[in-house]
Amino acid sequence: MDSLTIAGIVLGCTFGGTLLGLLLQYVLPSDHLHAESKDVIKLGTGLIATMAALVLGLLIGAAKNAFDAQAAAFERLATNIVLVDRALAHYGPDAQGAREQLRHTVATVIEHVWPDQGPRIEGLAIATISTEGQALYQALSGLQPHNPEQRDAQTQAMQINADMSRTRWQLNQWDDGSLPLPFLIVLVFWLFILFLSFGLFSPRNGTVVAALFVCALSVAGAAFLIVDLDQPFEGLIQTSNAPLRHALAQLGQ
Repeated sequence: MDSLTIAGIVLGCTFGGTLLGLLLQYVLPSDHLHAESKDVIKLGTGLIATMAALVLGLLIGAAKNAFDAQAAAFERLATNIVLVDRALAHYGPDAQGAREQLRHTVATVIEHVWPDQGPRIEGLAIATISTEGQALYQALSGLQPHNPEQRDAQTQAMQINADMSRTRWQLNQWDDGSLPLPFLIVLVFWLFILFLSFGLFSPRNGTVVAALFVCALSVAGAAFLIVDLDQPFEGLIQTSNAPLRHALAQLGQ
């Protein structure tokens, strides 16, 4: 489910809880809203508010850390791509075929993960990218060095390519996100109860309703950030393809 849909659900649940609380003021018997009852309810909702605030903060921090880690992984991948190309340049003209395969592999990754038009085709585990990676490995392993310098260049290129493969599969593990749906459902339930209590004890006027709507919108914005950062290739906040495009421009030079 995309981040805007989740944010809309959170906004509906929280502000809907506010409206339900305002409605309950007319339905509940007056003795249920005495000062003693209010004190008990406020203690309970205070506990819920504390738990919800802690969880929201932790989720935003975890999502931001995961997003930054994936961005750093792409930067490392781009650096390794350039290093493989430089090692093949040191190998000599015999490695021209491997260099062309490297360029084609990088272009394929960019085309499938960040297409110029339309939605993303597939993730990094798509068969096309795996085939290109296998072809690159075969091109590197198929080199026949004729001197120690070429042998060292081939060994270096093979080692860096192995690190590139590990990075790609690590990125693929992050592709589907890591936010458990039951965790999010429980958090939304807490927020619903919290806003229900807000409406239950709030004066019934437009200013209060508008203020509570802004609060609900802010919580929905936090949910949007959590889900959008957890899906780095979709939504409004996406991992940049600039490192790979810059690396592609450096190949062959």
